[in-house]
Amino acid sequence: MLPLLPTTPFLLLAAYCYAQSSKKLYEKLLRTKVLGSYIKNYRSGKGIPVKSKILAVCVLWISFFYSIFFIVPLTLIQLLLLIVVAYITYYILSLKTYRKQENRSIIS
Repeated sequence: MLPLLPTTPFLLLAAYCYAQSSKKLYEKLLRTKVLGSYIKNYRSGKGIPVKSKILAVCVLWISFFYSIFFIVPLTLIQLLLLIVVAYITYYILSLKTYRKQENRSIIS
């Protein structure tokens, strides 16, 4: 178990490695039902969905509190973890937010 690390960095790292090593594997990753859309939206600059941001930040902070209360006894390390979590939270929240475009016709 790796506390403090949400899935997103690993997903983006996998996409990068696949893109560098094998075009076939990268295309297969992009075609996956769940993960493909996240990678495509992030790489095209559309952003990350609000739900994903909220989930990532919540998991991050829950992992942080679990770590400082049950795993890490040293105050200095706890402070370092707080700084890392705060920075990752800032980074996630500063990313562009993806919103699905709804086709609404406005009747005047």
